[in-house]
Amino acid sequence: MIGLPRDGRDMAEALAEARAALTTGDVPVGAVVIGPDGGIVGRGHNQREATGDPTAHAEVLALRDASERLGRWRLDDCTLVVTLEPCLMCAGATVLARIPRLVLGAWDPKAGACGSQWDVVRDRRLNHRVEVIGGVREEECGELLRAFFAEHRGVAEAEA
Repeated sequence: MIGLPRDGRDMAEALAEARAALTTGDVPVGAVVIGPDGGIVGRGHNQREATGDPTAHAEVLALRDASERLGRWRLDDCTLVVTLEPCLMCAGATVLARIPRLVLGAWDPKAGACGSQWDVVRDRRLNHRVEVIGGVREEECGELLRAFFAEHRGVAEAEA
């Protein structure tokens, strides 16, 4: 892992957001947006189950929160920190928000769009590219997801 010393601390905040998703049965993914002064300007966790909104992913909600707080859509002096590699939608939102730096915890080999399946955030055809720092607190982020899905599968199997 290459990154800044504060990346681990920021990931702890994203992990706290991820845990908040568990209260509504949402997949535990959390995100925070770090502003130019190093403070958190946006927070989000998955809320698809809670809201019935297919776009209520942690990253989208954190970007919306940051944009609202900062009063602008260009977040070109911010960092997005997320517990799981963003999907296509969230990677696209990251590019559109002009985020220069993305810190992620666990890689998503099935649906990741920041280097695993696709690399939207660094696609040369787009007008903006994002620096990706991966694997920050990767084991902790991955374990939260593995435990969720193991429990979720257990419940589904018990109901069958």
